[in-house]
Amino acid sequence: MTIEAKEITDIYPETDGEPMGETEIHVIATLDLYQSLLHFFRDRQDIYVAADMFLYYEEGNVRARKAPDVMVVRGVEKRRRRTFKTWEELASPCVVFEVTSRSTWVEDTLNKSVLYAGLGVSEYFLFDPLQEYLGQSLLGLRLDGRTYIPIEAREDGTLESLELGVWLKPEDDLLRVIDPATGETVPSLEEAVQAARQESYRATLEARRADAEAERAEAEAERAEAEAERAEAEAERAEAEAQRAEAAEAESERLRALVAELRRKSRD
Repeated sequence: MTIEAKEITDIYPETDGEPMGETEIHVIATLDLYQSLLHFFRDRQDIYVAADMFLYYEEGNVRARKAPDVMVVRGVEKRRRRTFKTWEELASPCVVFEVTSRSTWVEDTLNKSVLYAGLGVSEYFLFDPLQEYLGQSLLGLRLDGRTYIPIEAREDGTLESLELGVWLKPEDDLLRVIDPATGETVPSLEEAVQAARQESYRATLEARRADAEAERAEAEAERAEAEAERAEAEAERAEAEAQRAEAAEAESERLRALVAELRRKSRD
């Protein structure tokens, strides 16, 4: 990278020093949603998911920026970025999520909706984890021409994202991603890792039980073999005893015959 290129890059700050969320609840809601979307699109190399990253939308104007809580961009390379500049990527987010709070809800519902519509963001979702500012947990807007229209919710508050191909469902103070193909909640990365660890632990236990069962079976087979060998030896001893008894009986019979012959001769 040349010095000139570095100077141009450096005019766009990467952070404003502000915290990620107003409260721990807002931070967790943002990170959980971000991780769930990362997990859902883990095999897609043309979908980029970012959280709390500066989105620059006007070249040369460092003030023309927003930092969506979570944004999804289609048709760009999945790689690490420090900021997202629409003129370099030749793309804008297709979906933006904002986790509203006391300090952001007015900006989220008014100014940002106008800006995102102007940038061509197809769907805009606002999630209120504490249900304090929107009058509901989840509000969804879909671009119709140049303006947003509300997305109709199910009775349980679930909204469909056509852009992402998922359902979005408020669950306590989290916004969960539902895979419509399975009806299952998409785990966050943390949940996926924990589930994988549990599965690995269960597999290890099963393998250990199988090994123990195999060892017991082997020991039982060895005991059975030893018992068979003992039985065979006992049978051989019994046969030998029978042979000795038969020989002794034959010898006794011979001796009786000999005595009888001697007696007969002595009488003659």
